[in-house]
Amino acid sequence: MRMADRTAVFLLSKDPAHDHGGDVTLSRSLVRLARDVASVRVVCLSRMLGSPKPQDGVIRVRKPVVTAPSLVWQSLRSRRSLIHTRFDLPELRAVIESSPADVYITDHSYMAESYLASDRRAAGRLVVTTGVSEADVWRATRQRILKSEARRLARDELRVARSADIVGVFDADEAVRYRAAGVQDVRWLDVTLEPRQRLDLTNSGPRLLFMGSRDWRPNAEALDLLLEWWPRMSVGISGAELTIIGPGSAGGRRLPEGVVDGGFVADLPGLLRTCRGLVAPIVTGGGVRVKLLEAASHGLPVVGTSAAFGSHGAVLGLAPVDGADEFIAGCRRLLMDRRAAVAAGAELHARNAERWNSGIPHRAVEELVT
Repeated sequence: MRMADRTAVFLLSKDPAHDHGGDVTLSRSLVRLARDVASVRVVCLSRMLGSPKPQDGVIRVRKPVVTAPSLVWQSLRSRRSLIHTRFDLPELRAVIESSPADVYITDHSYMAESYLASDRRAAGRLVVTTGVSEADVWRATRQRILKSEARRLARDELRVARSADIVGVFDADEAVRYRAAGVQDVRWLDVTLEPRQRLDLTNSGPRLLFMGSRDWRPNAEALDLLLEWWPRMSVGISGAELTIIGPGSAGGRRLPEGVVDGGFVADLPGLLRTCRGLVAPIVTGGGVRVKLLEAASHGLPVVGTSAAFGSHGAVLGLAPVDGADEFIAGCRRLLMDRRAAVAAGAELHARNAERWNSGIPHRAVEELVT
């Protein structure tokens, strides 16, 4: 079979045309790279009206509203975690069964459930890209009464991984963990984003940026730390500002002086040009760090923790800072020294462009599809 004859179906948990977030950004990139080597179709869950016919090249299946009592009952009956139970959907299963392909690629572990319950399981190949481990997030961020759910999530994630032909992970440590659990074909997806025009930071002011959905608990944790540290970061720096963008709200709390809630920003590159750097004091990490990859594609310096950088910190030449004092010092350096920010941004952009132009992300996706 010639490479161009291969067909791939992506099973996405969000609508690439209407939803936002790091996982959506990454999904769009993987789909684009896969189209270089295969005929690609996209099936996604969406809040938009579902249709059996593709719209703008995407088949949309209505994402159901969660009904807690029903979901809990189904979870108990199936002995699966709540999340994995929720995404085993008859409507999605029907679309999969009417969409023959050589390979089916999910954007999260739980998106494989409908495929595994379909009659395509016997004929196609399953590639599971894990995104972020929901089990890890639940362990780190949930109340004690709900942490038992993390064990069920971990069991489901391992079951799905063992059922897949290939497991693609976005963190090298996660690959080690899966191999130790007996999963045969696990690959670290060394994927970065296509370089954009490098930002001109020569006129940037003393402004830092926090970017991410505040509805996602690891981001909410990081923002809490950032707001706690901001007075120490900004002290003595005239005009210092921290801009927060992304879905969610401040929850009614009063923001410290110099902190601006920017919400959703239509012109992201325009905002980035006014900033000295992206800050990511992430505590609960895992999966791909899309904020880091987006910053690298634009050439925006980043101050981040080990959890924020993951495996891509080293390949992009970034050293994490995990202690509060060190993190604050790194942020103050960018706020006070425009030339240092310009140099750091240029180096980061160059590293990202070199990797993209050498074809590293392209080969990683090609090996999944073919």
